[in-house]
Amino acid sequence: MTDAVFTLHRGTAPLLLSLPHVGTELPEALRARLVDRALAVEDTDWHLDRLYTFARSLGASVLVPRHSRFLVDLNRPPENVPMYPGANNTGLCPTTFFTGEPLYRDGQAPDATEMADRVARYWQPYHDALAGELARLRSTHANVVLFDGHSIKSVLPWLFDGQLPDLNLGTANGQSCAPALRDALGQVLSSQSAYTQVVDGRFKGGYITRHYGQPEVGIHAVQLEMCWRCYMDEAPPYAWHEGRAALVQPLLLQLVQAMLRFAA
Repeated sequence: MTDAVFTLHRGTAPLLLSLPHVGTELPEALRARLVDRALAVEDTDWHLDRLYTFARSLGASVLVPRHSRFLVDLNRPPENVPMYPGANNTGLCPTTFFTGEPLYRDGQAPDATEMADRVARYWQPYHDALAGELARLRSTHANVVLFDGHSIKSVLPWLFDGQLPDLNLGTANGQSCAPALRDALGQVLSSQSAYTQVVDGRFKGGYITRHYGQPEVGIHAVQLEMCWRCYMDEAPPYAWHEGRAALVQPLLLQLVQAMLRFAA
């Protein structure tokens, strides 16, 4: 399914892979209001659709947006409340880079009316598609897993202290999925030594994980925040690294297979 806001591949397995931050498009009218640096959309979750290309062959549905998170962040609540109170956050319509500097030229940041328009035009269609696909899968499967995939630079002092673990699994402190799924995925991560890992650490899951994860009705949501260094270069132009990607993909495959085994 192709839409102006997203693409949706409909699979048959009880798994939906959501990649809400891989989009890079910016409306032309917005580009002139942003600082020059922002046009490179550096805070993108680069190459994740390529990294998880194997998911389709396993029967997963895959939902991918077209537009950059600089326009609207699909993993933030529409009310624009902070995801992590007490820490630096980027909002529903970000006005800063992950490094804290302003995205917009002076006086060009969106007001409340414009933010509401962006939610209606870009945020809501993605979430309608996400909710609709979960409902479709749930109609034929007793349990469905929503896997929200993310990636980020490993050191960003404005957002977190020190260096992130390579793999950061989030389950909203166990609230967004069944304990058995959290344990199974944690076991996959802890049984290997090539990558540092943590469960429900700094990144516990964003809006998508927290909102859609309803294990009591058979919808189990998990988020994986992965450091760029696992599969790409962390400096511009943020190039795909074939060797690193080839090493981490088997582990990602194990995680996805564990999700499918749980759902079955």
